[in-house]
Amino acid sequence: MRTIYIEINDQSEIPIYLQLANQIIQAIATGDALPYESLPSGRALAGDLGINMHTVNKAYHYLEDKRFIQVLPKSGAIIHPEAIRTASDEEREGIRDRLQPIIDEAKCLKLTDEEIYQLIKGEKK
Repeated sequence: MRTIYIEINDQSEIPIYLQLANQIIQAIATGDALPYESLPSGRALAGDLGINMHTVNKAYHYLEDKRFIQVLPKSGAIIHPEAIRTASDEEREGIRDRLQPIIDEAKCLKLTDEEIYQLIKGEKK
């Protein structure tokens, strides 16, 4: 198993389980975590991060619902074999629905479409 660096910010407005889930998704997206690779047990990861095991379990269930990980009974969790896939229409719509408020906020802050696009691409101005 590769090492995935996870950093939890307890001062963030983003719930801890979502910070954890987002960082695992990022590891998948960047190739730092590959299909079939094992993830630490909830108990082990909670201990390493100094957070509650139920928080890790909530993150794992969230990721399992989105098909980014697969929880195997009595074996632990792995990166889902189809974690990198073509989005379904439903998944595409869900992403659009989550992005729209952020895009609207950016426009209220007078960011141009190009600036928003640069943010999406991860470019710094």
